[in-house]
Amino acid sequence: MLGHRTGVIGLPLRLLAREVYDRIVAQRGPSVVALVTGEERIVPDRTQYWVCTVEAMPLEIGADFVAIDEIQLCSDPERGHVFTDRLLRARGLHETLFLGAETMRPVIAGLVKGVQFLKRERFSELSYTGSKKISRMPPRSAIVGFSVENVYAIAELIRRQKGGCAVVMGALSPRTRNAQVELYQNGDVDYLVATDAIGMGLNLDIKHIAFSATAKFDGRRMRGLFPQELAQIAGRAGRHTENGTFGVTGEARPFDDEVIEAIEGHRFTPVRKLQWRNADLDFGTAERLVRSLEAPTSNEWLTRARDADDVVSLKALMDMPEIRDKLTGPKRVQLLWDVCRIPDFRSTSTSDHTGLLARIFEFLVGRGIGGGRVPSDWLAKAVARIDKTDGDIDAISKRLAYIRTWTYVAQRKGWVDDESHWRDETRAVEDRLSDALHARLTQRFVDRRTSVLLRRLKQKETLVAEVNDKGEVTVEGEFVGKLEGFRFRQDATGSTDEAKTLRQAAVQALRPEFHLRADRFYNAPDTEMDFTEQGGLMWGTTAVGKLVKGAEALRPAVEAFVDDEAGEEAAEKVRRRLQHFIDRKVAALFEPLAAMSRDEALTGLARGFAFRLVEGLGVLPRDVIANDVKELDQDARGALRKHGVRFGQFTIFLPSLLKPAPTRLRLVLWSLWNGLDEFPESPPPGLVTIPNMAEVPKQHYTLAGYHPANARAIRIDMLERLADLLRQKDSRAGFEATPDMLSITGMTLEQFSDLMGGLGYKAEKAERPKVKAAEPAPVALIDPAAANNPIPEEVSILAPPPSSEEASVEDAPVEMEAYYTFTWAPKPRNPRPERAPRPQQGERRERPQGERPQGDRPQGERPHGDRPKGDRPQGERRDRPQGDQKGDQRTGKPQGKGKYGKQDRDDKRNEKPRQFEARPQRPEKPIDPDNPFAVLAALKTNG
Repeated sequence: MLGHRTGVIGLPLRLLAREVYDRIVAQRGPSVVALVTGEERIVPDRTQYWVCTVEAMPLEIGADFVAIDEIQLCSDPERGHVFTDRLLRARGLHETLFLGAETMRPVIAGLVKGVQFLKRERFSELSYTGSKKISRMPPRSAIVGFSVENVYAIAELIRRQKGGCAVVMGALSPRTRNAQVELYQNGDVDYLVATDAIGMGLNLDIKHIAFSATAKFDGRRMRGLFPQELAQIAGRAGRHTENGTFGVTGEARPFDDEVIEAIEGHRFTPVRKLQWRNADLDFGTAERLVRSLEAPTSNEWLTRARDADDVVSLKALMDMPEIRDKLTGPKRVQLLWDVCRIPDFRSTSTSDHTGLLARIFEFLVGRGIGGGRVPSDWLAKAVARIDKTDGDIDAISKRLAYIRTWTYVAQRKGWVDDESHWRDETRAVEDRLSDALHARLTQRFVDRRTSVLLRRLKQKETLVAEVNDKGEVTVEGEFVGKLEGFRFRQDATGSTDEAKTLRQAAVQALRPEFHLRADRFYNAPDTEMDFTEQGGLMWGTTAVGKLVKGAEALRPAVEAFVDDEAGEEAAEKVRRRLQHFIDRKVAALFEPLAAMSRDEALTGLARGFAFRLVEGLGVLPRDVIANDVKELDQDARGALRKHGVRFGQFTIFLPSLLKPAPTRLRLVLWSLWNGLDEFPESPPPGLVTIPNMAEVPKQHYTLAGYHPANARAIRIDMLERLADLLRQKDSRAGFEATPDMLSITGMTLEQFSDLMGGLGYKAEKAERPKVKAAEPAPVALIDPAAANNPIPEEVSILAPPPSSEEASVEDAPVEMEAYYTFTWAPKPRNPRPERAPRPQQGERRERPQGERPQGDRPQGERPHGDRPKGDRPQGERRDRPQGDQKGDQRTGKPQGKGKYGKQDRDDKRNEKPRQFEARPQRPEKPIDPDNPFAVLAALKTNG
């Protein structure tokens, strides 16, 4: 074309037209080159060469040269009639050139007289390679899809597996398309995902074409691609003398042998029919225009094309009464036809598109404020709604489609005021949206880090890796992972194919870092380390190891978390430091157990009992070792008490080991020793009671320092304090809860009754009038004059003054309060034996030796602490009411032997208030010289 003075070239795609325009401008300058498409119109005053889409080609300028590219599109169902019209009517004054497939040779020879055919052989070979998975796709490949959804899905898969790809679709603006193509051409990505738009005019560095599907929607139905269409796309593989390959991927079925042979040999069935629509239109009326568009043809090479979108829109607008009334002449009919030719860039429903066309037509015919133009304020609002660059890919793509409509309107001569302004404005909005779409496509479908690293790998350069203060590892400035303690966590978003290479590059920088960290960790104080309740070992907030089962429960082993790349020396240093930490932690928190196990003074049963306590990590339920406790004499118990062992009513324990820190470690050590997968966690510190959950074993509560009792579990040490108070009460006759009992447990009366039920007591609820505290009597002012007068005997100075409200108070309703009476009612462990027959009056029943007098509680009826007099850990003093002593017997107990008669008991009951004790009198025992509390008690008594 440039060999002629003037020329016009028609191209199938707006994208391709822009590319050719840029190439001509580079050679001849912008002042002589015009670009005319549906959405762009650049026409200098001294235009010599016109670069256009086929639909926008000017046919009346009389150029020396005319060329039509991809002429085989004459058979396309959608656009074929436009190409056929140019084939029949577009002619250059000196030369006309039709470029396309050889399948058009017979039909062109039959329609165009005096035509000459020139064939250019392909310099490279195209071969079929079969089916390949996307994960095994070779570099410099293009994967073809036939829908936006399919293209996006493939692009997302390639990003995850290959690091990223470029995306090319016909719906993209030239600016976006060129930016995506540049991304592929400069090597930032090695893969391209595209629609069949790449089959025309895009000359890219592609080595392999893979079809993800072999069928597409042609606007009416899904149909399979013809062999010549497959060849058009597959031909993008290979450049000049460089061979190319093609195949299938995904769910696409492999090609048949006939199709493969046709594509590789470039042999296809010749085109026999071209799509045609009458170009001699009659604008007399709308009906005559439709008839001219539907005129048939008698040419054997031509077939009438189906109604295109413009004809469908025309018929729809003709049926609208408000539009029909405005068709008053041929010019109005021609204007309506021009409006109907506005493409449906938005791909909306037919009704929406025709509604927009009707509005534009009403503006152009001069209705209302239109004045024969599209109002500028209305157009400005429409453009402003579109001029937004936020949102995702779909949102920006829709805005681009919308702005293309207004760009097309602005390009029509006489449709808007200030055409140059609106052309520049709509073009600027399209450019902004195009840049935003390119950014979103790149952000979503390209892994910048992997693409940069791949480029450096291709250049065979040594990758530079660094580790910052936060442990973040970068390779060539790109983040590839993080160093957590002594383990490298590679970024999971990286490409799987390059993961090994990236790790090798990162490890090069990590080797010296591992040794530096190991030295710093080895010299770190214990305060920087801790263990978790699941057995993890932490250095600050980073996990560096875990506890594992050792030779003994109190001697756990450790397993360090160190990567193999760190080396055996660093790993051993970390392991030794962790072992030192946990050994010191166990020794500090369980020092009482260690001291007790080392005490050589403990012998016999005491030593065995100490061994049991060490095995139980300092806490043992009393009912489990009741027999062992009974066998211990007072000397053995005293020796154990020296080590802090407390023989409680419900639990044998060391109070110092019930603190939060030892409890937390005890649960971990016990879980390790017993091989649990999930360790029980210690309750929050400071709670007296916690919920008793059925699914949690009782042993877990015991190890945590709690004793389950119905709905709640009470802390062991607080339970023993409660037991001390309960011993002062008569558990047979019944007693009420005191404020001290409720204060110890921190419970309401109802909750306390449930707890007592779990401890073996029976609670009986009743009501009684609530007693209010008496108000102090007012102090009467004594008259000095009457100070010497005697007070009559019948008058009491303590009596309150008479009040008129006394009668109303007596008539007020009595306020009731609920209270509980608790009695000892343990559940029998064995069936109750048959009771012997009651003896007759005067008959004395023989009982075995050692049987208690009637009315005494049998031995073992209720568990209790059996420490001797004065046995109590320091700081836990129990105030027990003391009765008057007579001889060596306590008040309330019979003196001497035998039984008292009823009268004697009544006399004693009348002498002083009756007192009860929850257990029988203890026999006198020698004072333990090693027990300071027993010595103090003896001194107090003797004093």
